[in-house]
Parts: sequence; C-alpha cells; structure tokens
Amino acid sequence: MAYDKESGVLSSNQSDQPVRCRGVRGAVTAEGNTPEAILAATHDLLTALIEANHIDPDDVASMIITTTVDLNAEYPAVAARRLGWLDVAILCGHEMDVPHGLKKCIRILIHWNTTHTAHEIQHIYLGEAQTLRPDRAVHLTS
Repeated sequence: MAYDKESGVLSSNQSDQPVRCRGVRGAVTAEGNTPEAILAATHDLLTALIEANHIDPDDVASMIITTTVDLNAEYPAVAARRLGWLDVAILCGHEMDVPHGLKKCIRILIHWNTTHTAHEIQHIYLGEAQTLRPDRAVHLTS
C-alpha cells in the first residue's frame, strides 16, 4: 500500500486503483448449537469468502460475526483464529431475535481494504442461509 500525500489517496503497490474499505457479506446455518457445529459452519463460510475473493487477512480491517440467539455454545471467531486470522479485530454478537427469522444462522461482515469495486466482490450464502439471498447462493461440493 502506498499513500500519496498530495492527492490523499491510498493505493495498492500492484495497481493504480485506490484502496477502499469494502464490506464482504456471507451467511450460513449451523447444524446445531454445539461448538463443533458452530465452528464447522463458520469455517466453511469464511473459507468460501476467502477463496472467492482472494482475501489476505493482512488487508482486513475488522470482521463482525453474528449468530442468532439459538447459537451460543462457542464463539464463531475461534474458527477464524484457527485459520490464522490472529491479528484481525473480530467482534461477535447476536442478531436481532426476529420471530420469523432464520434460525441457527451465522452471519459474517468482513471490512476489507481492497482495490476491487463493490460490484466485483463475491458475497456468499450457504446452507439454509441461501434463502436469505437466493441471488448469491453457493452450492459447495465436498
């Protein structure tokens, strides 16, 4: 990253495009309220977001992970730490408890410093969370 004092623009060393903080969104459902289920679902979603967008944790300003109130057996951020995201500021919290809302849902919002345009970012919705954004649903193959 390079900062041009005259223009006040931060740009990437690989591109003349300005670096902007962009939001990368995704959601997934866990199979149950167990540490294993929460961590597996979070791992799958975060890995899919990283691979689809080529995200380097050094370029991440912060990340917010929320769960529905029926998921409280483990902090989903543990999955990110296990992937090596040790220096990223991560905040976990609960979503609003909307009566008709999707249950057992984990949502991620990554604040990513990138030269990509908002249109180029791949947002990913897995499992039952595909119903939230069918236009962005992804079917993973094992």
